[in-house]
Amino acid sequence: MEIKSWIHAFRLRTLPLTLSCIGMAGFLAAAAGKFNALIFALSCLTTIFLQILSNLANDYGDYVNGADHVARKGPQRAVQSGAIAVGQMKNAVILFSILCLTSGISLLLVAFGVDWNSLIFFFVLGILCIAAAVAYTVGKKPYGYAGWGDVSVLIFFGLVGVMGSLYLFTREIDWSTILPALSCGLFSIVVLNINNIRDIESDKVAGKNSIPVRIGKENAVRYNWFLLVAGLLAAIVHSTLNYQNLFQFLFLLTVPLFIRIGVAVSEKPSEELDPYLKQMAFSTLLFVILFGTGNLLR
Repeated sequence: MEIKSWIHAFRLRTLPLTLSCIGMAGFLAAAAGKFNALIFALSCLTTIFLQILSNLANDYGDYVNGADHVARKGPQRAVQSGAIAVGQMKNAVILFSILCLTSGISLLLVAFGVDWNSLIFFFVLGILCIAAAVAYTVGKKPYGYAGWGDVSVLIFFGLVGVMGSLYLFTREIDWSTILPALSCGLFSIVVLNINNIRDIESDKVAGKNSIPVRIGKENAVRYNWFLLVAGLLAAIVHSTLNYQNLFQFLFLLTVPLFIRIGVAVSEKPSEELDPYLKQMAFSTLLFVILFGTGNLLR
């Protein structure tokens, strides 16, 4: 039973979204002829550890700070339900921080060797990623409770996740990739926004001032549409600027999926939104696969 509780606490359904930014970087590297399978594998492993760390820290932090209470609409968390003790969850957060650090250092050594400037810069960036994963809901002033979660997701699931990972392959910055990086970041914010719309009433009670709490559900739904449209537009602009053939627009096949999710968020009550978190995560991964495949075929 405890193993099942831990697997539930890991929230494996969030991993497709996490792997989307690494997948985007991998496809872009392959299109540039600089793909490295070991770098890709270690990037995936490090990112998985980071996402599980974030999920565990969120479970722990929301319980300690009172966001996980009986009025919450979403599925019960592990600490909230009593399946995992608070102390056990805190130890798991520490363990996965160490795993992130170990995997991340291995990744940097493979990517950069003894290039100390790059090693030090990305090591510091990695520490910031770990700190961001934990500090979202943990601590005296978690930034997720102040409404900064969306900015963090854009940075770490978008710009850093894609462009930073791509640098590990290519050792150079290609500023045109900021557009697909923004697509990944914006779609990742959609997942967070749906989650926050679902929890809007319980977050109000707990003092968690997410964007939906700050602007209200009606405006949060409009914001959701903006994120979806902006994410698609960023990819369209990138493909148009680098146009060679129609395969580069394969990702447009995901538009009906995003529309379906947008309509559901607009029309369904908060307590029925939970399935669309998973759907958005998988839709984003499919978007990345089609976008990347189109770039390889151009």
